[in-house]
Amino acid sequence: MNSLIAGVILILCLSSYFFGRSEARKLVTQNIKLKALPAYYGYYLSLWCGLPALIIFGCWSLFEPAIIKVLILNNFPQIESKDLFYEQTLSFFNGNFSGEITNEIKAASIKYSSINIIAQNSKIVIIAAALIGSLTFAYRKIQNNNKARDDVEIILKVLLFTSSLVAILTTVGIIVSLLFESLKFFSTINIFEFIFGTSWSPQRAFVRDASAITPEELLELQDAFGSVPLFAGTAFIALIAMCVAVPIGLFSGIYLAEYASTKVRKYSKPIIEILAGIPTVVYGFFAALTVGPFFRTFGESLGLTVSSESALAAGLIMGVMIIPYISSLSDDVINSVPQSLREGSYAIGATKSETIKKVVIPAALPGIIGSILLAVSRAIGETMIVVMAAGLAANLTINPLESTTTITTQIVMILVGDQEFDSPKTQAAFALGLTLFIATLILNYIALRVVKKYREKYD
Repeated sequence: MNSLIAGVILILCLSSYFFGRSEARKLVTQNIKLKALPAYYGYYLSLWCGLPALIIFGCWSLFEPAIIKVLILNNFPQIESKDLFYEQTLSFFNGNFSGEITNEIKAASIKYSSINIIAQNSKIVIIAAALIGSLTFAYRKIQNNNKARDDVEIILKVLLFTSSLVAILTTVGIIVSLLFESLKFFSTINIFEFIFGTSWSPQRAFVRDASAITPEELLELQDAFGSVPLFAGTAFIALIAMCVAVPIGLFSGIYLAEYASTKVRKYSKPIIEILAGIPTVVYGFFAALTVGPFFRTFGESLGLTVSSESALAAGLIMGVMIIPYISSLSDDVINSVPQSLREGSYAIGATKSETIKKVVIPAALPGIIGSILLAVSRAIGETMIVVMAAGLAANLTINPLESTTTITTQIVMILVGDQEFDSPKTQAAFALGLTLFIATLILNYIALRVVKKYREKYD
């Protein structure tokens, strides 16, 4: 039903555009001078047709389930597990319930059916009324030869402002949610123990209610959330990945931009960019089933002890995955360097390699740094590859042949399954997310300062 309603609204919007444009052209035949091009009258009618209806449809779809749930549960105050009861009612209504069918579930299902019918019919009536009202209003405006272009631009400005506001509020919401849960975690666990501790074993935090922690349990928990091994593992695997991705990506970008023929560039660049479209779980399978065992077998032939889930295997595959980020962006940035800089270098007798090294690369350095920053952020935030190939043990090591873990891996492991969010174990995931967010923010700030410095030099 929802898909049908949305489809009808979109079809009406498209039809309104052509109808509004044709009505504007009719005004021209009546020797009326239009205040905008006919297309703007079509845009105006289409926007007024779609926006009010889509706003009502979106808000209704968002709040309808919660309102129906409240109306259903209010009729059954004797039920203790209300959420479970409501889910059972929905399952029975949809024909997917396989448990014991009680009279309460049957009654709730009948009530849900009646309320759902009323809600659907009310939604259709209200949306239809909104469509009729908004179309009538916009049609009268067109008949009065309004300044359609100015009105359309005002509506679009409001849409753009709303989109920007949603993006900003989403960012603020993420920060607030991370900060709120992290503060609850740090109210139980000392922040210095978390930042500088070297032992990470959140499975020891078995206490569900933070307010019920005894002094003995609190003392034990203080030693269970040392995040230094996670920070070290994240940085170590990201470093291995960058050692692979930066030289290969940068050199391939230089080759494609400066040396490759048009035919080679035509096929090589899309092939390299395919690497960015491969799902990370596929990289994880390849690292776990092929690269990891290969390094273990090869290391054993040399008398070395190599873990099946080594940091080297995870870092190597992660580096291959982020090569396109550096290669493609570096290629685009180098191509954007003005040809006059190259010609000036050639004019004073510099060779092609000298021109690239002394002129092109310095001029393109801000963009290259930006591509490397994007690759670093991608490496730090990667999850699936390190989950499948690097192991889960929080080992504080700089040996690439041993297993280690990362922040994102531990966040996944902590939040797997049903969790109680009053537990220090679960809240630790938010603390890790907050520290990762702050680290990435600092990294972005440093990179922006570097980019600004060099951009002023080469503008």
